[in-house]
Amino acid sequence: MKTYIRGWLMAFAFALFPLALPVHAQLAAGKDYIVIEPALGSDNPASIEVIEFFSYGCPHCSDLHTPISKWAARLPADVSFKRVPVGFGNPYYQNLAKLYYALEAIGELQKLDSSIFHAIPEKGLKLIDDKSILEWVTAQGIYAKKFSDAYNSFGVVSKTKRADQMVQASKIRGVPSLVVDGRYLVTTQNIKTHADLLAQTDKVIDKARSERNLNKK
Repeated sequence: MKTYIRGWLMAFAFALFPLALPVHAQLAAGKDYIVIEPALGSDNPASIEVIEFFSYGCPHCSDLHTPISKWAARLPADVSFKRVPVGFGNPYYQNLAKLYYALEAIGELQKLDSSIFHAIPEKGLKLIDDKSILEWVTAQGIYAKKFSDAYNSFGVVSKTKRADQMVQASKIRGVPSLVVDGRYLVTTQNIKTHADLLAQTDKVIDKARSERNLNKK
């Protein structure tokens, strides 16, 4: 009887063993993530930085905005979240990237961020050039000169160019795209829902954390 119980316990332990493996052990390069070489720089190298590459002109980014905002608010202390608007060398998307950085510069991003997502894909607002962007922003109660000065400033133009450089370095072909720790581009080939994408990103974060811990030893 003791032999039977011992054998049953061993079989049970082996059955549970795969569940005890690190979550990131389930990941496969090329399937779940793509390695970025050389790695991107980080604003805070001490944390695991997650970058969301997006555009206000992207309906998929609009759909993801609320779920990813809630997800980002619950990230652990060792993970930081950053958003980068893409330009893809296209004047339309580049102007929308400048809109993002200009609103950030004058402290109005939180006020209008979600409104822009709703206005473009859902309401069909045409923010197609500098004039239409300025008209819409001022209609939201933002002082025209204050916004215009920021929109055309060296700092905003530089950030927009830097964003495009990061896109090229990450080999991103579409948005939304998520990059973890400057090293891993989360793939979307088997992703069906926002929850799937964020769950896979969590796994890649675990992978990056585990590798950092190993490097500290």
